[in-house]
Parts: sequence; structure tokens; C-alpha cells
Amino acid sequence: MKAKNNSHQTAKIHIKKGDTVVQIAGKIVDNNNTGKVLRVYTKTYRAVVEGLNIISRHTKPSASNPNGGIIKREAPIHISNLMLLDGKTATRVGRKENEKGKLQRYSVKTGEFIS
Repeated sequence: MKAKNNSHQTAKIHIKKGDTVVQIAGKIVDNNNTGKVLRVYTKTYRAVVEGLNIISRHTKPSASNPNGGIIKREAPIHISNLMLLDGKTATRVGRKENEKGKLQRYSVKTGEFIS
């Protein structure tokens, strides 16, 4: 049996590292469901967002962590569950050419380019 390929070669990723995003679906624990994107995994279509999708990792004692214990950290979340924040509101992201002729992201809600 052949393994399933999880890569998304045709889908455009609408967020980048450093963007502020809001979680619109998935495991939402509290109302503070916004954060900064720390890393984007393009092959699996996931992103690690600061303060979202916190997991508890049970670790054995080691040289770097002599006590061991439970470590809380962010886990990757699927990009379809995230939406870019433009100011204080979430917006869809489109792509169009800027004045230099280069393709750039823009906010569908306001029509302004996103840096």
C-alpha cells in the first residue's frame, strides 16, 4: 500500500512567518486566539503560531533538563484554520501586481497591499 502524500503543490499559502493571525477553527481554548506566526511548514500546509495549539510534552530527565517533567509548547496547526489579521479584523488574502509589476499579497477587505 502506497503512503499518502500530504504535500499541497497547487495551493498558495496566504500567511508568512511574522504575520499576525487569528484562529478561526479547530481547538479554541479561550478568547485569546491570536498570535504571531513563528514557522510555516509548506509541505504539510501547517504553521506554528505563538500561543496557539499548546500541547503538553512529558519528558524524561536528561543532561539539558535534569528534572524532566511536563513541558508546554506550541504544535503546528493547519493553515486553513488561520486567517490573517489586518488591523483589528480578519481578512482574506488575495494576490495582484503592484506598481513595479511584482505579484504581492493584498487585503480583500480593504484593498491595501500587505507587506
